[in-house]
Amino acid sequence: MRFRDSTTGQWDSRTWRRGRDFLAKRKRGEGARAGGGSGAGAAVAMAAAATATSPADKERYICIYPAYLNNKKTIAEGRRIPIDKAVENPTSTEIQDVCAAVGFNVLLEKNKMYPREWNRDVQYRGRVRIQLKQDDGNPCLPQFPTRKSVMLYAAETIPKLKTRTQKMGGSDQSLQQGEGGKKGKGKKKK
Repeated sequence: MRFRDSTTGQWDSRTWRRGRDFLAKRKRGEGARAGGGSGAGAAVAMAAAATATSPADKERYICIYPAYLNNKKTIAEGRRIPIDKAVENPTSTEIQDVCAAVGFNVLLEKNKMYPREWNRDVQYRGRVRIQLKQDDGNPCLPQFPTRKSVMLYAAETIPKLKTRTQKMGGSDQSLQQGEGGKKGKGKKKK
């Protein structure tokens, strides 16, 4: 579609009007490419799209990357919840465990990476897909109507996992044992 005259290269009001009319017809669904004016092609395309986009399809599950819940990340780096509610370095398996325990249908995709993640280590890999809505569009679990509510719940529950509490307890004990090594600071005797 050209809005300039093909011979002179100048703006042509007739050409501009033809382009404007063409776009208006295309919006209304008229014309040869939109199904010949009958609307049959558009109806078939809409029916196919409606069956393919059921909320229960695995492609329609919401995605949660660990970066969304990480308090070490900035908003620009991908954090999606407030920093005071975020968790330190969550993993995709922790998110999966928490969401599966509450009753969600969960898929773990280990080899997927968050696009903004610059570190390609194994601990930063993975994403979790969660079925948020049923076929009729209602939430699977009424207490979690939105993806943000799921993320906040996961961030609140991950620190309570046994793996997190055992790691914290073990590190506290090692610190306490290490503190008693030196008795005091004094001058060297000659």
